[in-house]
Amino acid sequence: MTYRRAVIPALVGGLVITMLLWWAGASTQALQLRGTTSVFDAQSASELTRWLAPWAYNPPADLLSDGPGAAGGDTALSGSTQYAGLYGTAMQIRFVAVFVFFVAGALILIRRIPPTQGRTPATLLAVWAWGPVAGTLAVTVSAPWLLASRGHGSYRVLPQLAAVIASSGPIVVLTALLTALVTVLVARVTAKGEDPLPRQSVPPRAARLAASAGTAVVALSLVILSYDSVAARIQTSFVGGGLLSEPGDLLRQWLLLGGWTGPATTPLGDWLLYRAADVLVLAVVWWALRLLPGLLTRTTVPAMAIGAVCATVLGLLASQVLHMAIDDTVSVWGPVYLFSKLGVGVPAALTFGTAAGMVALVTLRLAGGRDTAEAAEALVTGRAEG
Repeated sequence: MTYRRAVIPALVGGLVITMLLWWAGASTQALQLRGTTSVFDAQSASELTRWLAPWAYNPPADLLSDGPGAAGGDTALSGSTQYAGLYGTAMQIRFVAVFVFFVAGALILIRRIPPTQGRTPATLLAVWAWGPVAGTLAVTVSAPWLLASRGHGSYRVLPQLAAVIASSGPIVVLTALLTALVTVLVARVTAKGEDPLPRQSVPPRAARLAASAGTAVVALSLVILSYDSVAARIQTSFVGGGLLSEPGDLLRQWLLLGGWTGPATTPLGDWLLYRAADVLVLAVVWWALRLLPGLLTRTTVPAMAIGAVCATVLGLLASQVLHMAIDDTVSVWGPVYLFSKLGVGVPAALTFGTAAGMVALVTLRLAGGRDTAEAAEALVTGRAEG
């Protein structure tokens, strides 16, 4: 699909996810109304507020009442106004960033995996998985202004930054699903009349080797780095000073896809069931990377990197859905808590998904996988010379 055709659904999707997140953030005030308790219990309402708070455009009430000159009078009012202004700037940056990041990723995905020739399900899943990534990048970019608006941005800045990055939450996963449906529908309309590009013919052995190499990169985080003792060392061994003190929480966000330990403290059956979720992550990643070169109209570096990131996010979402199925705390915490883990691990998926895509691409090239466009060009050149 040409850029001219692909940019339309990408822009539509960017507008949809931005408006949905803005609407979700504006709904936080509705959860404070008295009638809310007749619809949700107190725990569910609190959890929903936590989901929506990262996208609430209006500053929190404590930000309006507190300031550096809390002793009183105009000084306190001026301080609170300045902090509220910083919060407003942070949210403006956040919403602009989520639009820009989603459009950039969706443009590459729709151009390289157009919803034609049987690619529609793959396009839908890839665009859906890209939504939480765009949300994570947006909250990361806007984090400095948000931390400054709290009035103590220089205190334990790295742990605070890690908490902000992890806050995009399940609401982005849910809004990204609706956005993906709209985006792919518009992409199918804009793709009409364009000559369908053929599916790539990738040697099965090369595709399997590339998928295995990429999956091994993801397994490095999921199996080795996420092991309890290794994860603890990552979180506590690195030290710094001043603003860069305590980087462990930030490293954990970007390096660990999960967390696990031996079955010593849990029944073996339960331990194996939870490890099955980790196996599911790797299985989804391997299968997606196995199909990805054949789905792409051209195996470029950005397409493989973004495709591998989306594959890793899909694997995480699949494992989180499995955890939801085996979770027995609904009767205690309420049904809303079933979805509270959706979107966890996206920063690490971005780190290792990008690395997995690069490794898979190099392996594919070394194993003999060729781009369809390159093969066609070589064929035409050979015929001309003959």
